[in-house]
Amino acid sequence: MTVHYQADPSVIRSKTVAVIGYGSQGHAHSLNLRDSGVDVVVGLRAGSASADEAREAGLEVVSPAEAAQRGDVIMLLVPDQHHKSVYEESVREHLTPGKALAVGHGFSVHYDQVAPPQGVDVFLVAPKSPGHLVRRVYTEGGGVPCLVAIHQDATGGALDLALSYADAIGGTHAGVIETTFKDETETDLFGEQAVLCGGSEALIKAGFETLVEAGYPEELAYFECLHELKLIVDLYYEGGLARMNHSVSDTAEYGGHAIGNRIITDTVKGEMKKVLGEIQSGAFAREFIADQAEGGTKLASMRAASEAHPLETVGKKLRGMMGWLKPKAASSGDGASEPAVPASASA
Repeated sequence: MTVHYQADPSVIRSKTVAVIGYGSQGHAHSLNLRDSGVDVVVGLRAGSASADEAREAGLEVVSPAEAAQRGDVIMLLVPDQHHKSVYEESVREHLTPGKALAVGHGFSVHYDQVAPPQGVDVFLVAPKSPGHLVRRVYTEGGGVPCLVAIHQDATGGALDLALSYADAIGGTHAGVIETTFKDETETDLFGEQAVLCGGSEALIKAGFETLVEAGYPEELAYFECLHELKLIVDLYYEGGLARMNHSVSDTAEYGGHAIGNRIITDTVKGEMKKVLGEIQSGAFAREFIADQAEGGTKLASMRAASEAHPLETVGKKLRGMMGWLKPKAASSGDGASEPAVPASASA
């Protein structure tokens, strides 16, 4: 695997970058690029809740179509399900030969929701952290690791341009890893579904339900199965599995080694392989795209069921006792509000 720690900053500084969207990643990219000496214009739909925030930060805000017209590099940082409509309505006619289309996640290009024309560069720059961290670490003089991939190299300079972009948002301070659209998209979706979002939520709910059904108080079940998980994840983040096992008690380490594989069994791993197969075949993408085309009714139903779980009821009460926690608003269509915790680092 090739990792880059240097790039030519003049490449991206010679371009105007149109950032479409001003959510978690959009605000970080825009501000970091601007502070790196890049000419940036932000494209937002009329009535966007993010427009005032972007203007207050000193950025120029125009319509997505005007941004795309002015941009030499057009970075799409709206939610995946909106890439196709934004591209068709505002970007495609302005994506003329010699320009570049960029994305922060390969979903729309890999699954043919966006089909760029010949004659333009198409690249991906995906920071492996939520946007607020991309911004904060940059302001501290550093950067977070980034992935970079080239889908189409029309000019012969797509990689240099992508690396220069990654450098301008801070990526080369930590390392920019070359990958492909396929690998970035499929591993990202798998991680979200099997471990980070789907897998962890299902595991938490199952543990909570097991304790409550056995007669233990909901409050204790919440603390043991959800609240304290952050402590463990922080240890993983800092130093991997070894750091976690070194930091917990011998009782916890022994129990974890002895029991963990009884919970995550070969059957579970078999389901993970099926999930990966559905991602690789495009079945998941087709299902998600179809639901979004129908108004997101299935997603809304699943979201409502999750929010109605007793775990959420007791959790809301207990979090109210923790004055150091500041609830974050749900993200708008442009991702205006920062999520309370990172979902997918690149999503």
